[in-house]
Amino acid sequence: MRRPQRPLRRFLRSFIHFFSYHLFLARKANRLVTAGGFRLNVPPTVFHPRVFITSEFFARFISGLDLHGLQVVDVGTGTGILALAAARAGALRVAALDINPAAVAAAQENARTNGVGDRVTAIVSDLLAAVPGERRFDIIISSPPSFPGQPRDMADRAWHAGPDYRDITDLFEQARARLAPGGAMYLLLSSDSDLARLGALVAAADFRARPVARRSILIETFTVYELRAESPGSKSGPDEPFANEPYDLR
Repeated sequence: MRRPQRPLRRFLRSFIHFFSYHLFLARKANRLVTAGGFRLNVPPTVFHPRVFITSEFFARFISGLDLHGLQVVDVGTGTGILALAAARAGALRVAALDINPAAVAAAQENARTNGVGDRVTAIVSDLLAAVPGERRFDIIISSPPSFPGQPRDMADRAWHAGPDYRDITDLFEQARARLAPGGAMYLLLSSDSDLARLGALVAAADFRARPVARRSILIETFTVYELRAESPGSKSGPDEPFANEPYDLR
């Protein structure tokens, strides 16, 4: 089980969220930034890829994959930085999905600005709900909201995934159904996430998880997990795929 965070750590997390929400997530003006080797427009309510290091870390990882000729989907695309990284890594087609219409418009604009507008298509979608059920992807990418809790508004949905991760509960089942044979899902999580709860959702979708990249800062560790479908009758991993991960880093 996940150990409860110490009071000082909880206070620090709350302080960081308050500061980030008011200064960056809920800002009123557009920002033009360079992140991950891309020139990006970041409108209000959209996750800022220069302020929050997860975007550039994940984009660098994706850029190192060989995605030539593959069909890719980025769930929760934000500015589209991960979708652009997939296109740069050779993806034939990339669907960039987000529930926030401002993010979808920004992702499409950023794809055109960075010369991959012919291979990246941004779509308003609640997780994968807007994708036809018969469509299959070789690679699924997602950096979902890290924390449970009721989001204040659309901007805060980049941080909070609803009580008990309500807003992303169906992510892994939907991904499993749309993953092509032999395909993989790449998922970025924080060490401060409820890894036991998320691990249970991953296991329920019959995914096997392994860490493939990690970035630590003073207070937190970010891990990219590779999720692959379990073969029928070959269930070998723990019921909670992240059970051995460092829940309570000091």
